Amino acid sequence: MSTAVSSARRETLHRRIRLIVAITIGYNLIEAVIAITAGSVASSAALIGFGLDSTIEVLSAAAVAWQFTRRDPARWEKPTLRVIAVAFFALAIYVTATSVLSLFTAQRPEHSTVGIVLTAVSVVVMPFLSLAERRAGREIGSATAVADSKQTLICTYLSAAVLIGLVVNTLFGWWWADAVAGLVIATFAVHEGLEAWKGDACATSVGMLLEDEHDEH
Repeated sequence: MSTAVSSARRETLHRRIRLIVAITIGYNLIEAVIAITAGSVASSAALIGFGLDSTIEVLSAAAVAWQFTRRDPARWEKPTLRVIAVAFFALAIYVTATSVLSLFTAQRPEHSTVGIVLTAVSVVVMPFLSLAERRAGREIGSATAVADSKQTLICTYLSAAVLIGLVVNTLFGWWWADAVAGLVIATFAVHEGLEAWKGDACATSVGMLLEDEHDEH
């Protein structure tokens, strides 16, 4: 990540990051309320877990928003990275617990049109927020912004997994699909949490590698 940025450009990027995380926080708060409500109605552990995951994303984005309201954001890189790392670990623990519980209890959720629409919208919206924050973070040399963008990207994966699980369950009755996908996502979350804890937020996940290849072309 480059740090050779003029003062004016740096301030512009600070404002951009604050705007991105503000949108992320607002979106995830709405998403959490809708997902938890729809999950309760449909008795869907996946949807309820998805809603609770949104609250974890709010925590991560709020930490970055707080950092970039400081006079010297770079001074707060390490403690903010630790908060993001804890958010990753919390996400991994919760997704693992709900996925394993769903597999053991063979819980069969009811069809949820609201859940399908909500997760489909998230699959479209979240990658744009992740990419915008990642680019701004890399340009300004902020490990926390990049780490938070990875948190958003993993939440995109989770949205896709829940969406596939809901659709497959509706069409074929494969109730276990989203639980299995959730376990895979939890593995990614642990990896990214470890990278953030070590301060190596420039390390690339599978999703980042794919985006980098796209940028090169």
